Amino acid sequence: MPASALRFTARFRWKLLPALLVVGLGDWLFYQRQFYGGYVGLFTLAVLGALLIGRPMIGRDRRAWVALAAAGLFSGALLYDASLLAWMLFWIAAAMAALLPATARFDDGWRWFQRLLLHGLRAPFVPLIDVRRLLKVRAAGRSGRWSMQAAMATLALPLIGSAIILSLFAAANPLIERFLSSLLLLDLSISLFARVAFWTLIFIAIWSLLRPRAARRLLPIFGGRADASLPGVSVASVTLSLIVFNLIFAAQNLMDAAWLWGWAPMPADMSMADYAHRGAYPLIATAMLAALFVLVTLRPGADTARIPAIRKLVSLWIGQNIILVASSMLRVADYIDAYSLTRLRIAALIWMALVGFGMATICWRLLRDHSASWLVNVNLAAVALVLTVVSFVDLGAIAAQWNVRHAREVGGRGVTLDLCYLDHLGDSALLALLQLEQQSTIAPAFRERVEAVRARRAYELAADQRRGWSLLGQKRLTQARLIAAQTGPLRLMLRPRACDGALIPPPPVAASPVQSEHVDPKTVRALTGETVK
Repeated sequence: MPASALRFTARFRWKLLPALLVVGLGDWLFYQRQFYGGYVGLFTLAVLGALLIGRPMIGRDRRAWVALAAAGLFSGALLYDASLLAWMLFWIAAAMAALLPATARFDDGWRWFQRLLLHGLRAPFVPLIDVRRLLKVRAAGRSGRWSMQAAMATLALPLIGSAIILSLFAAANPLIERFLSSLLLLDLSISLFARVAFWTLIFIAIWSLLRPRAARRLLPIFGGRADASLPGVSVASVTLSLIVFNLIFAAQNLMDAAWLWGWAPMPADMSMADYAHRGAYPLIATAMLAALFVLVTLRPGADTARIPAIRKLVSLWIGQNIILVASSMLRVADYIDAYSLTRLRIAALIWMALVGFGMATICWRLLRDHSASWLVNVNLAAVALVLTVVSFVDLGAIAAQWNVRHAREVGGRGVTLDLCYLDHLGDSALLALLQLEQQSTIAPAFRERVEAVRARRAYELAADQRRGWSLLGQKRLTQARLIAAQTGPLRLMLRPRACDGALIPPPPVAASPVQSEHVDPKTVRALTGETVK
């Protein structure tokens, strides 16, 4: 066999061993023991170890080490509090660590988005491509007439024939069936096929990291330097557009300043909450359209980007867009103050802040004549930083704490506390419910409902920690037990309760039609609560 074929076969085997170890660990953790939660972080750490062993070139690339460190950070986030966001960020960082040694340099986020997308689309076919290539290499290095294809053709008939004969003998002879079952230890059932499918998914994921292939042909970045003028885009049209746009935005910002910032009273037929809720998201869409207009019509190198007057109009317009984004955030804040805080509203505020940052970077790019790659990379770095922080922060706990502090039941200015939403937040609301339970100003009936929701959340968290252990869950459970020990034992009725802790009334007992004909009317009135005369 030629030396190149031997080297390829050796590399193939060297990568196969860590991949199979990862598959075995995943089977033991998630299928046999049925672990989840923080154990996902342990699994991802094993994936990183397999990646370092099976792809040694990562250790010789500093850029890959940065991506590998980021993947390790997200493994820590999964250990702390497993979430879909941390899981996605881990695989993005791990894929970048695998692909970076195969690229000359880090160009920009748009091209890396394409590389990662193509890497994910190609992943299911990587094992098949490698098996086909391995067969070709071994066939090219065969000696005489013996090759992998010849061996498979020679052994096919005796193996298939023996399997058929043994299966018939097993059906006729219980001793042979028992012997074969002890050898195979396989239960040909739906669960077995599901288990094999699970192995296949894990193997595809790890093998795509061990055998990556960076895409070469990529689409160019949008909004780069202008090589030719666009139809309908001229100095006059852009100048006129910017003048009109600035006037329209000025009118909108003045109305927001008058009502949102308290300069003038709201109209009689509209509340602050209605005004705040209606305009937040359309205004963000308007700001994003403004950013797209600037990127298209004022690309570096275009005639419109060289005119000082246009630059000043663009700077003024982007400044108004940033004010518009701030007003949108204030609208959401006012709506939260009038109603309640949720995880989605926290995410909306974060997204609006990123939009405002993106508008500022567009203006800075125009003034400093930076490239489109600079603009994309700066904004992606900001998004990556924010998502990394969010992967370690429980937004549900923040929402629960805010709602409890501002609830009307404790003298706050908010609405009546939605215990069903706190119950929906799961263990994220446990500590907030305990703090609410300790308030001396709440009504006894409401306190009983809070205790019921809290008890349900604590019980489910303790049950989850047995198989879905996480650092945050263990810390939260320990704190909850310390606080609950100070409040004393629960004194709740053992009855079914709704999501808000209220007792569920028992279903009415339907009387038999035959018996109802012979019931005394006074008895009926007594059972229904009427006064018996």
